[in-house]
Amino acid sequence: ERATELLGTMLGGYNVAPLVQLLDDSAVGAIAADALKNTLLVFDAFHDVQEKAKAGNANAQGVLQSWADAEWFTSRPQVPESLTITVLKVTGETNTDDLSPAPDATTRPDIPLHALAMLKNKRDGIEPEEDGKRGPVKFIESLKDKGHLVAYVGDVVGTGSSRKSATNSVLWFTGEDIPFIPNKRFGGVCLGSKIAPIFYNTMEDAGALPIELDVSQMNMGDVIELRPYDGKALKDGAVIAEFKVKSDVLFDEVRAGGRIPLIIGRGLTAKARDALGLAPTDLFRLPMDPPDTGKGFSLAQKMVGRACGLPEGQGMRPGTYCEPKMTSVGSQDTTGPMTRDELKDLACLGFSADLVMQSFCHTAAYPKPVDVKTHHTLPEFISTRGGISLRPGDGVIHSWLNRMLLPDTVGTGGDSHTRFPVGISFPAGSGLVAFAAATGVMPLDMPESVLVRFKGQMQPGVTLRDLVNAIPLYAIKSGLLTVAKAGKKNIFSGRIL
Repeated sequence: ERATELLGTMLGGYNVAPLVQLLDDSAVGAIAADALKNTLLVFDAFHDVQEKAKAGNANAQGVLQSWADAEWFTSRPQVPESLTITVLKVTGETNTDDLSPAPDATTRPDIPLHALAMLKNKRDGIEPEEDGKRGPVKFIESLKDKGHLVAYVGDVVGTGSSRKSATNSVLWFTGEDIPFIPNKRFGGVCLGSKIAPIFYNTMEDAGALPIELDVSQMNMGDVIELRPYDGKALKDGAVIAEFKVKSDVLFDEVRAGGRIPLIIGRGLTAKARDALGLAPTDLFRLPMDPPDTGKGFSLAQKMVGRACGLPEGQGMRPGTYCEPKMTSVGSQDTTGPMTRDELKDLACLGFSADLVMQSFCHTAAYPKPVDVKTHHTLPEFISTRGGISLRPGDGVIHSWLNRMLLPDTVGTGGDSHTRFPVGISFPAGSGLVAFAAATGVMPLDMPESVLVRFKGQMQPGVTLRDLVNAIPLYAIKSGLLTVAKAGKKNIFSGRIL
């Protein structure tokens, strides 16, 4: 009985087949059914459960009914009306290198160890325990002693590289334990006047509550009351900031334990209701589509529209939630070991995206011992699941991807500078890259666009890189981009160029 219970804690993958078999068992069939009711990563085993239910197996019928009623979701607590939080304030801009420093890249898959390097460099208001080596671990622990949830608060949070490890480190200090999964946490609250899009997405995926609001009146150690549904933050009973969450779906994501479990779970519930001949459920908050402006579509909007199966010539309006098909997915080596862990979390035994490519361009020269180990183990992990693995020394991820792209398709890469010269890419952290590779689709809130137009002829001696650098320069001249830390403006943030 205990063994069957423990099988149910594995989330999915290798435990699903034995649990489905045990549904027929007179002694532990009911325990196996309870285990499957809360297992979302069943993929093709769904049909096995359905067949058993059709054959009259009561346990299988119970599992199917539970999935249809979304008990995996309703059994979890809702986001409370009011949260009391203690502020961990980091002034100015926090980029992902502050949270997950590049020199510590080798420890990223070991979340508790890697988290010790968070904020290890001295900065305004932050005293590391050992400058350049160990962050303010004891100080953050002392904030927890007030008995409330500690929230990471900053002016601009999560810019720069797309590291999932930055989110992992923040959540290690501010999140909650995941039952039966050691060394990883979920949930937590992150507040910023501006939260970078990739970082916001990785927070969503991990079941955290990222909120953009004015944080100027929050100081280190303040105790704040947050009312997520009303959109208010209060200090000593007075409202100090008002906000609106990007989408009400965020509350469902937090309740489900993350955006990825929510997407997979919603799909499972829809499948189960379809199998039982029930109408679609109204349990979940659905994203609101923006009004149709009646205007035309940009090329980017048409490409995403095509990847979502819209009729030719139709596109995705900015603000629409969609799940475009991922044709090309790139993974590189400083985040690859984390992507591998995320793929295991998704119980992925085979890729659904057409091209999944793993490169070794960051660690090929001067590899550390742990990199050498990665060089030996990661290629097989990728290739056995139907991906392509380059060898160390083969070259840079971007130059390979660029030669393999298909025009007018959508893809992603685990590198913040994954830009596609044909088609379009939406770069992501390793969690989303794993999801895109495993399922062949990626959740996307269609971003707005910024149009940049060059006039005239390219002059001798001017390189393409000069033209790229001219873009921010002219944005600064036009007042659309500021360099100062306070009151930051950035027209490009979270938009398609």
